[in-house]
Amino acid sequence: MNQNRHFPLIEDGVVVGTGSNKYEMRNPVGKYLLYQFDQAITELVSQIKPKNILEVGCGEGHITQILSQTNASLHCIDISDKILEIAKNRVNYSRISFEKKSIYDLHDTDRATLVVCCEVLEHLEHPQIGLEKLASVAKPYCILSVPREPIFRTLNFLRGAYLTKFGNSPGHIQHWSRRGFIKLVETKFEILSVKALLPWTVILAQTK
Repeated sequence: MNQNRHFPLIEDGVVVGTGSNKYEMRNPVGKYLLYQFDQAITELVSQIKPKNILEVGCGEGHITQILSQTNASLHCIDISDKILEIAKNRVNYSRISFEKKSIYDLHDTDRATLVVCCEVLEHLEHPQIGLEKLASVAKPYCILSVPREPIFRTLNFLRGAYLTKFGNSPGHIQHWSRRGFIKLVETKFEILSVKALLPWTVILAQTK
């Protein structure tokens, strides 16, 4: 497994995590933007006060840490054993469970009051199918976020990251503007709140 300040975690040739560069930025501006993102997630979760949460694509556990501040039981899934091990070491509570599973493999037993899927859909070859799977297990709420394009790539480029890819982060194969992401989510959910942050779009929605 390779890890580098400017690159995500790679396992078997697949991007499986963000690495340290995304959620542990040293730049004061980057820290402030991440703080706003974290606060948005915290605020949306607090509006719901869920009894149980399913986190889809937990990565190294950054969002998991935020969700662990609630009183809800929390089940986290990701596609990589190595990534899950990192998350477990970061957030280790008895009411939090972890499982190796793809978003495409969600089924009825994964249902939760709140489903959280942050920074996942942009990695999928078939995001519409992923969205359908989320809608099938969200009973009824879902929080989703993706990079807000082209702002996300522009900021990467300006900070000197991924220059040969014109600022596109490794593993990002889908790119949505705020409006484009809203349009996608509306195909399966009723949107309750949109936070157009820099450089993310965060949506609270419920199943139709």
